[in-house]
Amino acid sequence: MSTMFQTVRSAPLDRVDALETWREAASVVATRWQSFLEAGADTRASAFASYVAALDSEEDAAADLAALSSSDTA
Repeated sequence: MSTMFQTVRSAPLDRVDALETWREAASVVATRWQSFLEAGADTRASAFASYVAALDSEEDAAADLAALSSSDTA
């Protein structure tokens, strides 16, 4: 597996950390989407795979943030 698609996930310490982690992940999604749009035919498949991996990371970060947010109201 290429290291380009690996993500390191650690649980955020608090809601502020979780929010920052989500924002960073969302930024990576935007960057990788732009890379996909600009990719040539020879790199389009790997650019799309990179974008999907970024979406997965953003989803994980959003879930962590949601879990912390719901525990704040419990």
